[in-house]
Amino acid sequence: MSRSQFSYTRDQLAALARIVIEHAARQGATAADTEISEGVGQNVSVRQGEIETIEYNKDKGAGVTVYLGQRRGHASTSDLSEAALKSAVDKALTIARYTAEDEAAGLPDADRLAKDVPDLDLYHPWTLTVEEAAERARACEAAALAVDTRLTNSEGAGVSTHASHFIYANSLGFCDGYAGSRHGMSVAVIGEDKGAMQRDYWYSSARNARDLESAETVGRIAGERTVRRLNGRKLDTRTCPVLFEAPIATGLIGNFVGAVSGGSLYRKSSFLLDSLGKQVFAPLVNIREAPFLPAGLGSAPFDSEGVACLERDIVKGGVLQGYFLSTYSARKLGMQTTGNAGGSHNLLVAPGEHDLAGLLREMGTGLLVTELLGHGANMVTGDYSRGAAGFWVENGEIQYPVEEITIAGNLAEMFKGIVAIGRDIEKRGSKQVGSILIDHMTVAGN
Repeated sequence: MSRSQFSYTRDQLAALARIVIEHAARQGATAADTEISEGVGQNVSVRQGEIETIEYNKDKGAGVTVYLGQRRGHASTSDLSEAALKSAVDKALTIARYTAEDEAAGLPDADRLAKDVPDLDLYHPWTLTVEEAAERARACEAAALAVDTRLTNSEGAGVSTHASHFIYANSLGFCDGYAGSRHGMSVAVIGEDKGAMQRDYWYSSARNARDLESAETVGRIAGERTVRRLNGRKLDTRTCPVLFEAPIATGLIGNFVGAVSGGSLYRKSSFLLDSLGKQVFAPLVNIREAPFLPAGLGSAPFDSEGVACLERDIVKGGVLQGYFLSTYSARKLGMQTTGNAGGSHNLLVAPGEHDLAGLLREMGTGLLVTELLGHGANMVTGDYSRGAAGFWVENGEIQYPVEEITIAGNLAEMFKGIVAIGRDIEKRGSKQVGSILIDHMTVAGN
């Protein structure tokens, strides 16, 4: 597989990593690890058919962590020369000498490190000239604006391509890495009717450019989403069922991940403390972590510490089966790492039988949320309050768009109040979930 777009080969990155580990040992470190990476990318945006920005990025860097017993020091550099790497090691050692001991500090246990590293089909370079990217962006924007004459302006369309590769190595003998890519296309347009304006957008993202939705499809969806929001109304304050559209429902899963991740747990800053083995969702909810999905946007053979990733059930029948732990957070909790240093991997939420239209019929009367504003989740208490926009639904049919409202509840109650999950699965990220229907929330308006 070609690496011609990179300045360094995989073997060269590995050689640089060995320089770091060997120098750390010579300077007295009891343990050390390093990640050395390189990335390249291009982003082209157009607005009203004209190229607005052309961005290139080409970066490289190394992070170095050293241990003096239970004392830890870290330093980084964007210079990959041998002298700069050795200097970073020396700086990390200086920091470690002035750092207090931490009984949880240190490398993972050697038997947890990945031994077999499968090829997960994560690297698909996209050779795209600026003009080719601009033409795709123009086609995307034009398709959006063609949806309706009330679409009068554009915030622009963009096409991006990015690829990177890295090597992670530590003093336990682990040295491995891989390349990955991610490409995207997006557009946002503005509609106007009766003096009021609305905007909406759509995007597509994939590791392989062949898996992107067409420019025309992305544009059409963005245009349709904008038009349907025109002439929005406010609602009177009420309590009612709330249906989170799939792209928004991923945020609820993100809130859950944050609440059961090691940092929140050992700091006791989570509303789901000591919840292992307990009912945290409605019984219909099942969530599986699947890090080995070919070409998955959240796929990885090992975590950022070299620990082998695990395919496992996170939630089964609504009961929490496992946390997301790094080596450090696991030790703070008296547990074992789950291979989640750096975060969760592909999370697959089992779908129900209904598509979005079926969920609307099941809800009957309530609120369909298609946009959230602000960051109103308190992860200590679970209290949840977000600005929102969407559609009011009666008898299973959308009646009119709504805007300038707030939805509120408590995440612990919301999770247990899930009554249905759609099969309209959002697949553009690492959290794959359909639309989520919650039995009731407070909707604040007039």
